[in-house]
Amino acid sequence: MAERITSRANPLMTHIRKLSASRSYRREAGEYLGDGVKLLEEAVRWGAELTAVVYTAGTALPALPEGARLAEVPEDLMRSVSPMEAPQGALFLARIPHRRLPVQLSGRRYLALEGVQDPGNVGTILRTADAFGADGLLLLPGCADLYSPKTVRSSMGALFRLEAWSCSLEQLGVLAEASALPLVGSALRADASDVRRAKLDRAVLLVGSEGRGLSEEALALCGQTVRIPMAKRCESLNAAVAAAVLLWEGARREEYSQRA
Repeated sequence: MAERITSRANPLMTHIRKLSASRSYRREAGEYLGDGVKLLEEAVRWGAELTAVVYTAGTALPALPEGARLAEVPEDLMRSVSPMEAPQGALFLARIPHRRLPVQLSGRRYLALEGVQDPGNVGTILRTADAFGADGLLLLPGCADLYSPKTVRSSMGALFRLEAWSCSLEQLGVLAEASALPLVGSALRADASDVRRAKLDRAVLLVGSEGRGLSEEALALCGQTVRIPMAKRCESLNAAVAAAVLLWEGARREEYSQRA
């Protein structure tokens, strides 16, 4: 049965605001925040461990799992705690899953990000990786929090489906070697191969920030670098767009290999 909360000082409301604002608080609490009925439906569908759902009157909620706290709030209170400028009628709290970095990667194609600081980009990349059949996402130092509200929202539910881990460059190198997966970096240097002729169906694909690209340390780990052709007047692509091109090429190559 739902409780009704009307005070901004209520401990649950304070907790939600802190989850929205602080990466360290999310890690300490072991919870993250999602917003919107559509995202809530995806969370329920893919088995996210919900701890609480907050909604406004008249919002149609999906069937919720037992054990999740349910609270109705007035619209002005929802506006004060929602990370969205225009709240969608519901938000939810969920447990951050405990994912240890595996000893070996069992899939064929993974994406690794270095220094991608925009949470919207990280979420969009997660969604794209899921759409193009990647087996997981690896976040290197300098990336936005996987569980920030903007990342969660931008992933459009992919966060609940696709495995993701944080690791160091050294750990990535060891993991790729143990998995017999080549490391392929996206770079704008002259000796990089045309991405259209590269073998990307089985690899760990590395993408850096659009401002700096991959670090020299990351590039040194790569057995191959690839370049995305573009008009000479353009300097670079958005990180999410670059990731989409690499993932698409990998998926296309895999399909071609299976048909051959």
